[in-house]
Amino acid sequence: MMTTECVLLRDVRPWGAELTDILIRDGHIAAISPGQIAPAEADMIDGAGAIVLPGLVEAHTHLDKTLWGMGWRPYQAGPALGDKIDTERRLRAEWDVDPHRQSLRQALLSLGHGSTAIRSHVDIDTDWGLAGFEGVAQTRADLADQIDMQIVAFPQSGLLKRPGTLDLMQEALTQGADVVGGLDPCSMDRDPKGHLDAVFGLAERHAKPIDIHLHEPDELGAFSMELILERVRAHGMQGQVTISHAFCLGMPDRDRARALIAALAEARIHIATVATPYRPVPSAGDLRAAGVTLCAGSDGIRDCWGPYGNGDMLERAMHLGLRNNLRRDEDVEHALRCCTYAGAEVMALADYGLKIGCRADLVLVDAETVAHAVVSYPPRKLVLKAGRVVARDGRAGMAAP
Repeated sequence: MMTTECVLLRDVRPWGAELTDILIRDGHIAAISPGQIAPAEADMIDGAGAIVLPGLVEAHTHLDKTLWGMGWRPYQAGPALGDKIDTERRLRAEWDVDPHRQSLRQALLSLGHGSTAIRSHVDIDTDWGLAGFEGVAQTRADLADQIDMQIVAFPQSGLLKRPGTLDLMQEALTQGADVVGGLDPCSMDRDPKGHLDAVFGLAERHAKPIDIHLHEPDELGAFSMELILERVRAHGMQGQVTISHAFCLGMPDRDRARALIAALAEARIHIATVATPYRPVPSAGDLRAAGVTLCAGSDGIRDCWGPYGNGDMLERAMHLGLRNNLRRDEDVEHALRCCTYAGAEVMALADYGLKIGCRADLVLVDAETVAHAVVSYPPRKLVLKAGRVVARDGRAGMAAP
């Protein structure tokens, strides 16, 4: 890993633009211009014409639950959400899914693919207590100089139906969880008012943003979304709330969906998607037209919920493009913006981007254009965090446990 405070990236193309050089000082972009004379103290990196992207942003995943590195485990859960939750609770205990070890494995996998920021939902419930939070918090500390990591305190098994969970959520936030999570206010706790009162009460008490899983479809999901909108307005939390999945926005009644999207735009509520191929999903085009920020993530990666995923957000941008029938170069680029700039906005990352003064969280990729990089997702040539090389050729510099 490089430790110098001055780096000159030679012959690179920021977001696919013309060849130029990027000078990095003290972890930030200090100059962008071709033919720069390298300072005597600078480390030189020959980009050889590679495209430079800002660090990719994994804005929705579950680091505490991955089975990555534990050998192949056949999928065992039934089709319903409750089946998945109950099966996962059983198997995590049987298989000794250690949250620190597993979250470190997935985070390093993502780093090798160019993600320099991750928002992870971490289960808080009465069976696991704070073990998931504590394990991921340790990973956050271990990788503090390589990945910006946010922890969402997430009541996967319900917030009210399992007495004691609310107290555990409170404790996780006191100990350093960054975001208040919630889950399907109607269908999980069967008390949407109580659930959302608790979620927004925690957010207000701890001055934290909110990220709510909303799997509920069609009108049920629309009803929950309207309740969330009401509370955002009442608590003055515009710009601080994310709704993840939001499958109801993919409902067949497009006029109803677009009316909800207009309300989301007014309340500045963000949407996080994983471009799920088997459920209706929010329309990237409708959200973009309304000005709603759409970020993206991998969701669970090779866990008890399913065998898929690899933490590659460049590939996820391709999935987002495919799911939304994005074909023109500028539209494919928008899919990548969901996996970069939009994720950075949702996570409120300071000094993010490719301009002078931005933090030098950068990814080098060999491709002809940005759209070509999305559809081919080649191995990341180089990943820099605050100007230091943290991954090469698709692999993090730090070895996984």
